[in-house]
Amino acid sequence: MQKIVINTNVIISAAISNKGNPAQIIKMVSERKLELLYNINILIEYADVLARCKFNFSSDNQAILLRKIVDIGTIFNPTISEVSLIDEDDRIFYDTAKEANATLITGNIKHYPLEDFIMTPVDFIKSLN
Repeated sequence: MQKIVINTNVIISAAISNKGNPAQIIKMVSERKLELLYNINILIEYADVLARCKFNFSSDNQAILLRKIVDIGTIFNPTISEVSLIDEDDRIFYDTAKEANATLITGNIKHYPLEDFIMTPVDFIKSLN
């Protein structure tokens, strides 16, 4: 099974709309067609962003989504790298994917180095076909 790490912006996009590539990726994770990797720092990032008022997600829906990630996903705790990144909050996603030989799926590809394992949701879906 292909291992993936999902950046928070993809989780948010899928939570906002059940259409589009982010939602399709989450559906494949739910169907256990993809193995979602996470760790406590990724969960904290997800929780922090899901709780932002601008998204207006209920606390129940936030809890359900986070519980689903824990239930379906696989914990992976990477070694922290010293790779230069634009946004330090992105390091945990990068390090987890890199060390686990997983694909990092993000809508903010410009925040990361140009590496083959980092893809947008569109490119990831295309790579499956």
